[in-house]
Amino acid sequence: MNQLKTGDYAVFFVYFLLVALYGYYIYTRRKSKDLDSKDFFLAEGSLTWWAIGASLIASNISAEHFIGMSGSGFALGLAIATYEWMAAATLIIVAVYFIPVYLKNGIYTMPQFLQKRYNNTVSTVMAVFWLLVYVFVNLTSIIYLGALAISSISTIPFTWSIVGLSISAVIVTLGGMKVIGYTDVIQVFVLILGGLVTTYLALNLVSEHFGYGNDILKGLVIIKEKAPLHFEMIFDKSNLYYRDLPGLSVLIGGMWINNLNYWGCNQYIVQRALGADLKTARKGILFAAFLKLLIPIIAVLPGIIAFVLYQNGMFQTEMKDSLGVVKPDHAYPTLLNLLPEGIKGLAFAALVAAIISSLAGQANSISTIFSLDIYHKFFDKNASEKKIVRTGRWTVILSLLIASVVAPALSTLDQAYQFIQEYVGFISPGVLAIFLFGFFWRRTTSAAALTAALLTIPLSVVLKFLPVWTGGAFPDYPFLDRMSIVFVTLIILIVIISLLDRKSKDAPVIIEVDPSEFRCSPGFIVGSVVIVGILTALYTVFW
Repeated sequence: MNQLKTGDYAVFFVYFLLVALYGYYIYTRRKSKDLDSKDFFLAEGSLTWWAIGASLIASNISAEHFIGMSGSGFALGLAIATYEWMAAATLIIVAVYFIPVYLKNGIYTMPQFLQKRYNNTVSTVMAVFWLLVYVFVNLTSIIYLGALAISSISTIPFTWSIVGLSISAVIVTLGGMKVIGYTDVIQVFVLILGGLVTTYLALNLVSEHFGYGNDILKGLVIIKEKAPLHFEMIFDKSNLYYRDLPGLSVLIGGMWINNLNYWGCNQYIVQRALGADLKTARKGILFAAFLKLLIPIIAVLPGIIAFVLYQNGMFQTEMKDSLGVVKPDHAYPTLLNLLPEGIKGLAFAALVAAIISSLAGQANSISTIFSLDIYHKFFDKNASEKKIVRTGRWTVILSLLIASVVAPALSTLDQAYQFIQEYVGFISPGVLAIFLFGFFWRRTTSAAALTAALLTIPLSVVLKFLPVWTGGAFPDYPFLDRMSIVFVTLIILIVIISLLDRKSKDAPVIIEVDPSEFRCSPGFIVGSVVIVGILTALYTVFW
């Protein structure tokens, strides 16, 4: 499978040299002034709307999409795109209701919001949870999938791929959020261009394989005809993959909990907009929502194409491991190996760019939470700005080192994308419940929030393993439905505990919420209506 040629490596290295030089240029523009913590972690006031939108997508899209989501596309089809298309709608909600609250109250980390709204205990518990999830689930899976992709496409061994990705991410991250944000603009352009080229050529391959020459439209028709079940967005219980995407839960249930938590309460994502003014932040988030609509074309469609070609005699060796077991996550690397010299180098550069951008963004968020909400709060309250930034940089190195050591343990997974969604989903219901009540119900008490924080993981674990422990006597719910059950349970507990505290009705206003800031500009409204219209059409066509 390792077929990168000289022209591919030339394109790849020229691209990364240009990105490195641009990143160095951005970094040296501030060289005369030492970075303070807000400059390093937020790039305060220096990111434009297009840089914010691009950075949101570059940080979000990684190997888990190109490899993991393509693998899920191979296994279950277009339905996995619901994560992307529902995210576009979610981003609109975040821009309208979440971002104004954060900016109004000067929030720059999610634990800071929890400390200001509730107390130090709630903030610290959640900070620890976030750090564990970010390092051992998100960062680890990105490194594993990235190394898997690189070693499958090039001659670079898996272990050295891990080392190279980690070192590259460290270099990018140490420059701070401004360097990450502006280099992400280039990364997103190449990511989408390389992804579209891969999909275009893969569709041509389908058309040629079935005797129709180079005709991508015919290729689309063929894959729809050959794999009709792969173009169903809403599964019923008879579908083999109902547990992954349980029917209408993707529209009215757990998918909303998953997305609102990820896009609205996630340091890794929200951080990109927290250094801007409200108008700029909203424009950037709307731009990201439009880009989200494109992602299934470059991440899911190739997986479906690989499935159709595999079912018709191609890739019989490439799609299997050494034991002969079909591995869906091999779909995207297999397609890349069919691209012509030079084009393959561009697509490979896009893939690696996505991985490094995501690693850098994740590592920066880990360092932000640890430096500002753990180190500065508990270890050195009088730390200078310079020392906080230095601590953040060491945290980047340490977190990537830990994730690199743990990453090979994920090699037993078939669909890593679903693994990520499920285990991040253990914490999502509690986080979202705490934030929503913190925004919009003044009576919510710290005791209620702490209860939700402490119970979200145990409740999720019990619902997952109780069917096994009881020998099937307890219902085995799909993980998106488990998220809904936990979320509703925590909401009830929060309301009861808060109402039992009679003093809560006289609670002071700690977080300022100005309803007038929920009003949006005409341009934002028009853009939002267009996105919702496109989503309605997509779900109508592929229901």
